[in-house]
Amino acid sequence: MAYLDGDASGTDAGSDQADLLTSGDVARLLGVASATLKRWTDAGRIPCVRTAGGHRRFLRSDVERLRVRLGARGDALARWVDGLLQDRDAALAGALLLERERRGSWNAVAEALGPVLSEVGRRWADGEWCVLEEHAASERLSRALARTAESLAVRLEAPRLLLATAEGDEHTLGLSLVELCARERGWRALWAGRATSAEEVARAVERGEVEAVALSASRASRPESLERELRVIAPACGARGVPFVLGGSGPWPSPPSPGKLERTFPGLEAWMKSIEARRGRAANREGVAG
Repeated sequence: MAYLDGDASGTDAGSDQADLLTSGDVARLLGVASATLKRWTDAGRIPCVRTAGGHRRFLRSDVERLRVRLGARGDALARWVDGLLQDRDAALAGALLLERERRGSWNAVAEALGPVLSEVGRRWADGEWCVLEEHAASERLSRALARTAESLAVRLEAPRLLLATAEGDEHTLGLSLVELCARERGWRALWAGRATSAEEVARAVERGEVEAVALSASRASRPESLERELRVIAPACGARGVPFVLGGSGPWPSPPSPGKLERTFPGLEAWMKSIEARRGRAANREGVAG
């Protein structure tokens, strides 16, 4: 999600030098690494000027505007993440529904929850949360997403989407969000989840049990494992013409047709729409032939 939308046109090299800050000053004020600040500057998210020696300088007013935006986002993110540790499942479900009403679709909610999942992982990795807290937060959100998805109606003629993590990958929250997006479109989600082998996924495709497959991998997955999985699943999908999508933050290789690598929820929605359109064209052809 793009949440740093600073205007890169506001700084004047002739500004009062007292109002210009060094990169180190700005990084400390914003609470980010110098490398992060460099990326934001290169992307035009915060303007800067250059000294005669080529060093970056930042106008204090630009830094303050960015700090306000980051603070607003950080407060909202912290409320979401901290709420996952509270034993109030009904409140969490209500918060999800409010987000749906505010954003207009579960797809948009899923995209907005991406930073929440990342923050949960960061707190565990940095030692702010113990394993028990990370598991409790993830499980609470997973249950809330599952209950919400189950409340959505399914169309009888809708595609059947098989959901599975990569072999050995234990992270299923991304798949829970995919299921929610699929159910909003009336699709039937077949939950394989974790601990499902590539061979089992391929057999389900070969038996004609599904019309599409979504596979998720986290950074914990090894590249060679994902390459092997793709060698098993891709031929089965290709032989049956079953589209599949690879998602998550894992190091997936580029998939052959009919596969697609998609790491955003808007992209996932476009993928599902393309499948619906193709199925609609096929049904029309059958109707004309009949």
